Amino acid sequence: MTRKKQTKYFFLFISPWIIGFLAFTIYPMLSSLFFSLTDYDALTAPVFVGLENYKEVLHDPILKISVKATLWYTLLNVPIGLLLSLLLAMLLNATRRCKGFFRTVLYLPSMVSGVSLALLWSWIFNPEYGVANYLLGKLGIQGPLWLMDEKWAVPSLAIMSFWSIGTGIVLFLAALQGVPRSLTEAAVLDGANWYMRLRHVTLPMISPIFLFQLIIEFINSFQVFTQAFVMTKGGPHYATNFYVYYIYQNAFVNFRMGYASALSWILLAVVMIVTVLIMKCSDRFVYYEGGDN
Repeated sequence: MTRKKQTKYFFLFISPWIIGFLAFTIYPMLSSLFFSLTDYDALTAPVFVGLENYKEVLHDPILKISVKATLWYTLLNVPIGLLLSLLLAMLLNATRRCKGFFRTVLYLPSMVSGVSLALLWSWIFNPEYGVANYLLGKLGIQGPLWLMDEKWAVPSLAIMSFWSIGTGIVLFLAALQGVPRSLTEAAVLDGANWYMRLRHVTLPMISPIFLFQLIIEFINSFQVFTQAFVMTKGGPHYATNFYVYYIYQNAFVNFRMGYASALSWILLAVVMIVTVLIMKCSDRFVYYEGGDN
């Protein structure tokens, strides 16, 4: 088969993906970019208003609350989630027996879908009949109102997110098992204790996976929506009115599609900028085997 014919078949086989990508990704993105420059309610023709939607962002008091709620959730969810994933992966890596059983037990919760998980944790966090306050009561602790308390709403959703750290555990476990045993044995011969081996051998070797998890968890935390929609409806007092939930409110409740599109593009820009900054700073703590660092 000639190279020209191979190229022809290549594009023929990937054409369904190309068509789907253009129709369901590129076209909606370009459409939302256009709508972000218009006053559009999805019922009448859009009216071009230029950058007015972007200017309104600077004077939207509810948007400021949404940004604060999203940042607070991110600060709770990302570092604690990464730490828990790493610690549990290290425990699994050190386990001698029943490794398959424990891997399955820790990974299974992440298979539960978002709505089902939200309904389950709504019951767990019920201040009167929920399991959380029941167990705290057994310890003699008066449980909070959880989702009904403005101060506890976001921490409650962050606690709920730790239920789904199974994917991170599996990734960290695979990275830990890829650490060359020769390096660990050499460190032991040099008199390194467990902390020195962890800091100077294990963590540098798994740092690329840590970077990947950091970026993915950061992006996911900025896109949190299902929990707020199903469990709290953005309350109490806008405490869980996350950024993406606020976009949904503007688009499908207030029918301000133009403003919602502008908010979406701002979110995309912020995520891209932060991701680039993380990648730029990664040279200081990420080690690639065979690389210059």
